[in-house]
Amino acid sequence: MKASIKNILNIVMILLLASTASKSQTTSAHTKYVNTFVGTEAVADPKLLGYVAPKNWRPWSGLTFPGSSLPNAMVQVSPMTKYQPAGAGYEYEDSIIVGFSHTNKGHWNFGNVPILPMSNPGAVFGSRFSHKNESSSPGFYQVYLDDYKVNVSITSTLRCGYYKYEYKNNTDKQILFDLSKALSRVTTWNIEQDGDRAIKGFQGGENIYFYGILNNKIDKLEKKDEGEKTGYAIVHLANGTTGPVELKIGFSFVSTANAKQNLEKEIGGKTFDVIRKEANQTWETLLSSIEVKGGTEKQKTMLYSCFYRSFLWPVLRSDVNGDFTDIKKNVVNTGIAYYTEPSLWDTYRNKDVLLELVSPDVTLNVIKSLKDKGDKTGYIPTFFHGDHGASSIAGAYLRGIDNFDIKGTYKILLNNANVPPTNQRGGGRQYLAPYLEKGYIPDPDLANPTTTAKGTAGVSKTLEYSYDDYSVAQIAKKLGDTANYRILMARSKNYKNVFNKANNFMQGRLEDGSWVKNFNPQYPYYEYMYREANAWQVSFFAPHDMPGLIALYGGPKPFEAKLDSLFSIPWNPKYIARNIETFIGQYCQGNQPDHEAPFAYTFIGKPEKTQKVLDNILNNLYGMGPRGIELAGMDDAGEMSAWYVFSALGLYPVSPTDPEYLVTVPLFDEVKWRTSNGKYITITKPGKGRAMTSIKVNGNISKDIFVSHDLFRNGGTIAIATK
Repeated sequence: MKASIKNILNIVMILLLASTASKSQTTSAHTKYVNTFVGTEAVADPKLLGYVAPKNWRPWSGLTFPGSSLPNAMVQVSPMTKYQPAGAGYEYEDSIIVGFSHTNKGHWNFGNVPILPMSNPGAVFGSRFSHKNESSSPGFYQVYLDDYKVNVSITSTLRCGYYKYEYKNNTDKQILFDLSKALSRVTTWNIEQDGDRAIKGFQGGENIYFYGILNNKIDKLEKKDEGEKTGYAIVHLANGTTGPVELKIGFSFVSTANAKQNLEKEIGGKTFDVIRKEANQTWETLLSSIEVKGGTEKQKTMLYSCFYRSFLWPVLRSDVNGDFTDIKKNVVNTGIAYYTEPSLWDTYRNKDVLLELVSPDVTLNVIKSLKDKGDKTGYIPTFFHGDHGASSIAGAYLRGIDNFDIKGTYKILLNNANVPPTNQRGGGRQYLAPYLEKGYIPDPDLANPTTTAKGTAGVSKTLEYSYDDYSVAQIAKKLGDTANYRILMARSKNYKNVFNKANNFMQGRLEDGSWVKNFNPQYPYYEYMYREANAWQVSFFAPHDMPGLIALYGGPKPFEAKLDSLFSIPWNPKYIARNIETFIGQYCQGNQPDHEAPFAYTFIGKPEKTQKVLDNILNNLYGMGPRGIELAGMDDAGEMSAWYVFSALGLYPVSPTDPEYLVTVPLFDEVKWRTSNGKYITITKPGKGRAMTSIKVNGNISKDIFVSHDLFRNGGTIAIATK
């Protein structure tokens, strides 16, 4: 009987702690719609995924994290259910939390300085938890650790985390610093006590420093194998105190002194609840720039959850005093807010544009940071594939973000476009020499290529370098550099050099100009001819020259027929490439290479076909599964989310360099978008029809399917009629 009463009391205690945490959450009109767990659960249905996942193989869908962050912050404090393999460290299917880390992106890297409150731990660190005793909102996360009987509440600032630990056991309160672990490789680590209530240290690899202050005295700092991959440290707290243990911890990529200064400036003497409310208000201000009427609760949840995730990357790397560690590993202070480069191959398509529209000051400093890197390496950074800093910088410049050294930045972009790197890992465009010589990048001739076959991704790179040339050409045009404008515009047509008119596919070519043999347009490759795609998925990419692309196919009718086939020929479930998933026919929503394809119908006067595909994706491939948190494909630093935001609102940057937006039918009856200069764009769509029949811009019938960026400068109205 006594055991039964004890169990009941334990359950009551858990429920009270969870209830208290839930009540302490401060959400507002827009943050209440954000579900930070969207994307943390893998797509499980093979019909949606496109194949039966091999045993012990978790699909790479979502890869998001549910923890606390501010927009584009240095720090993201989030639970970790495993270190590897886990894209963001947290997978909803798991039942054990092994730590809470402080940096995140969702790409198998960062996950720095994991810590974990413990009481009476066993030989293996980590605690079971239940999603029933877990909650979150923008700038806040809470969970009850069953094995350690600790309720954990977290909030954060730009550069700091703030923990509140409620231990049931007041006689054995510990905090694990599992410094040999992270999502990235850890090279070394150290930690030391600083007085009776503070600790400081360093984790090598990403080279991050920390400084933490407790409201509880430290009894001792236990260290095992300091600096080694087998090691860890445990802070043992002094007994004799009751009430929550609070840990305020600051971070820096420069020094522990700077981490301490960041902590003093951003948190100082503020309480947990004050920091929590400030975090919520920061997100509320950002999210409230978009107001919607109509739509379902699920659509609103998905809109604001995607809007939220679109502003978690790139992230700040400079301290409150302006110091940062540059690309050459030197500590400098140039007066800019220094940011990581965007995830350019993914985000140039839409997310970087959304950042330009909502947070132009962040965009400006991102560009200045890219130039700082370019000044010191000779190249504007490229990310993974392509040279899409060209598009992101040109798009921002053409949208009026111009308070930077455009001539100096343009000079480096020209270097990217014209000077082959001596080291393929040293920056610049890969395989640029053959691109300049031949107008395309050849692939090797392989007899029986597999998904992982080694190649140059020559088709994908040729297509995307063509677009990058177009992007730099637009800067040249605005600066009056006629000679380079003409050269680059001519090169922007190079996409035609990999179009095989015999089969109407973008196809790989060999050194001698002949087409790659053993060609199967449905087979996906990671880097042979295509980057994470098959021929179907890249064959509609020429966003800067859609009329020219349509002409290659022989005109609107054959182009339409080919598009129809893209969305209707079934995916072969035997073709498994881990990050290519969730299909409509051959079209893959779960990866970036064909994300512009649904919009292509509008260029042949068939917007109703575009809308049918968009509605299918918006309503069926976001928020899937029994909990509504499965996401088609990796979020990829917000690109997948930004695709949803633009498509749901009825404006999409098909060619992100160009300051214009394709009009489609929004999910909502009314969208009111507050621009960065305080003006408003109002988009209305009366009635339930989904096929657009006409567009009025500022009261006048528009014959164009695009609206100008002038609407974001001056405000205005878009009225969409449907049937």
